[in-house]
Amino acid sequence: MHEGAGMLDSLKAGRLARAAVCVILAGLSAAMSAQQGPQLAIDWRKTTVISKSTPTLQVVVNPPLRHGDPLSAAAYKAVKELGAEYVRYVPWLPYPRLAVAELEPPTAAKTSWDFSMIDPMTKDFLAATEGHAPILNFSTIPTWLFKTDKAVAYPADPYQVAWDYTQGTELRDPSGKELGDYYARLVSWYVKGGFTDENGVRHESGYQYQLPYWEVLNEVEYEHSMTPEQYTARYDAIVSAIHAVSPETKFVGLALAAPSQDPKYFDFFLDHKNHQAGIPLDFISYHFYATPSRGQTVENWQYTFFLQADGFLNTVRYVEDIRKRLSPETRTDLDELGVILPTDNTAEDKTPPPQAYWNLAGALYAYLYIELAQMQIDVIGESQLVGYPTQYPSVSMMNWENDKPNARFWVLKLIKDSFHPGDKLMETSVSGTDAVTAQAFVTSAGRKVLLVNKRNAAIEISIPDAGAAIAVTVDLGSGDGPARGVKLAEGKIRLEPFAVTLVSW
Repeated sequence: MHEGAGMLDSLKAGRLARAAVCVILAGLSAAMSAQQGPQLAIDWRKTTVISKSTPTLQVVVNPPLRHGDPLSAAAYKAVKELGAEYVRYVPWLPYPRLAVAELEPPTAAKTSWDFSMIDPMTKDFLAATEGHAPILNFSTIPTWLFKTDKAVAYPADPYQVAWDYTQGTELRDPSGKELGDYYARLVSWYVKGGFTDENGVRHESGYQYQLPYWEVLNEVEYEHSMTPEQYTARYDAIVSAIHAVSPETKFVGLALAAPSQDPKYFDFFLDHKNHQAGIPLDFISYHFYATPSRGQTVENWQYTFFLQADGFLNTVRYVEDIRKRLSPETRTDLDELGVILPTDNTAEDKTPPPQAYWNLAGALYAYLYIELAQMQIDVIGESQLVGYPTQYPSVSMMNWENDKPNARFWVLKLIKDSFHPGDKLMETSVSGTDAVTAQAFVTSAGRKVLLVNKRNAAIEISIPDAGAAIAVTVDLGSGDGPARGVKLAEGKIRLEPFAVTLVSW
């Protein structure tokens, strides 16, 4: 009895000693890790997912994009050199004369079809994206197609803003045929050399463009306050009419501004039984902008932007569950991703944000690209090519003061040139900090890792096999220029505030 108790005590003592050793070793390991600083770990043997993602951007029609404007020439030069697929082109509501081809209702005597202000901008865009597959979206419906108390006025000056043009909620032709006919004629102008108007008069353009993708309307929960049922019926009417004149065109639907607010849009639209027979559901689209509060600065933004992005990513996961359940063949295009500062379109927006803002906004896009590539989202579109004071300056990818692409554009170009559908995403982790997000890829050009510093402070991170690596970065030091080369020293790389860095082997 006493001998057994002694043996038991001895065993307990041994276990306690071993536990103490483990605690000491764990403490030493933690101390060593803290001393070494943040570390990147990559398992090149373990593929987590195969990418389906294409990075791209959207082009919103604004006065500086008129033909011959220096900013327009520089912006479209950048688009052409980028060479991206799925570039989205949106003539939109603040400029009716730049977006609507028939501003007055037809009468027995005449029609008002006029492309003279629309064509120069559209042709410049199509020239810049030649050889690729853009997505066109003439999102603004002629207001006379809706029931309104009185005719809706619009400025005679094509470059004057009119925020109140999109009035009415009910179509005057509830069948949608009149709506479909408008879009069929508009598309025919570009793909069939012209069209015959409501009075039987032929209008010749001579254009024979290919339109691979057409997005049907924009932010429909706000523009004309469409219900899911109304939008779906109007989508069907427009798609049927366009298909009749451009059979090869594929379609993008929804383009929601606030996808988290009403999931019924996805539940209803993606259910094929709610559509006419034969109507394709090629893509869905929706948007996200980080929107900080007034009074916040870069020191707040570095947290706000990414916290809001994480909320959006949860929305994406939810929508993907709906899509996979109801229409798994439909693809996803997130075609407006960016930041809108609270000073935009106010008197305050004439003071540009600090330079660090552009790098932070670029880092946000890179972070979203990593997270969305992990979810196999098909198209990841940064918004937008040109903004300027009074027209969402914080969303611009061009510096309107010197006509150069800014850091947001160069982040997109770094990602677009480096990563493609079919790349393997490898198991990747970063220890010792939550300031850095990283993702390793095996690409046709070799092994690469994308690093994003989400914070307004420089940080050094240990890189495996650093001696064989080369690196480039978009950061405050690269300014309004392309990614600059950086050196790895002593097995580490220094990430400057809001740096987006590519390491290659």
